Amino acid sequence: MLKSPLFFVALQCLALIPVAVYDYRWILPFDLLASVLALVLGLVILRWLCPGWRFRWPLVADSHLGTRTFSWWNLVAFVLLNLLVALPVTLGCLWGGASLAVSHFTDGFVALRPSGVVLQARKYIRDDGRTVVLFPMSHIAESEFYRSVAQSVTSNSVVLLEGVTDSRNLLTNHITYNRMAKTLHLAEQHEDFDPQQGRLVPADVDVQEFASNTIAVLNLVTLVHSQGVNPRTLSRLLQFSPTPEVEQQLLEDLLLKRNRHVLHELFARLPEADSFIIPWGAAHMSGLSKEIQKSGFHLVASRDYVSIRFGGKAGTGGGGGWIAR
Repeated sequence: MLKSPLFFVALQCLALIPVAVYDYRWILPFDLLASVLALVLGLVILRWLCPGWRFRWPLVADSHLGTRTFSWWNLVAFVLLNLLVALPVTLGCLWGGASLAVSHFTDGFVALRPSGVVLQARKYIRDDGRTVVLFPMSHIAESEFYRSVAQSVTSNSVVLLEGVTDSRNLLTNHITYNRMAKTLHLAEQHEDFDPQQGRLVPADVDVQEFASNTIAVLNLVTLVHSQGVNPRTLSRLLQFSPTPEVEQQLLEDLLLKRNRHVLHELFARLPEADSFIIPWGAAHMSGLSKEIQKSGFHLVASRDYVSIRFGGKAGTGGGGGWIAR
């Protein structure tokens, strides 16, 4: 009975995960409700310790402690219960929460599965027969994943490529994921993703279109990416003082503005071809999908690709053929 509060607190923390995922605005009301329930639980325990609400000190009398002495069997049973039951259940809940969050915030374009990180390509078609395929991409992944995506590009397709340019050299360091890729034994997208068919069209913005705050953040991030965490980069991180609006500017520049640009390229080129492929970062997919469907396209099929495998040998990046939706 005395362990109930600890169990309740652990359960509350795990239950908070789906609340934070689906609507973070309910976190405070959820915490309030949990606090009220904890208070009720405390009063129930207090009522059990003090029958008739006759308070005494100490609250826990000797009679509540029982007559058992230390036992190695009890200790072993307690440790095994935590290792074999409590720990797996907690890890399972954390894994489920992470998987839920990834799927929810990417609109299902990215999924965490026991096999690895799965990216879902989706095919859309319009009544006039024109098709658009959204390929969620990852800056680092298995080489087989990039080859599988590149091989899926047909010769009659227009491929709208992602890749921010820097015509005025505003970035002090090149954007690279080389250190991370080497650490995880993975490949970089710009090195291994090389479609040999289709018409390749750059469809991203230039750095000069970003706000000054965004450029400052990018310079800091690319510095850490290229040089790692050392006294110099750590000093730069500690000295950096972003303005209050920097978060909104990052969202506008790195996501929304670039989405509008590639959509403009897509709609401007629709008369030129019947098939379009957009292999962009997974974070862009949800917004692109919604805008494409607003313009008359509808989802007809999907296909899963394993971009990063959890253990085992790397296999083919594709997870089977197209599945009708």
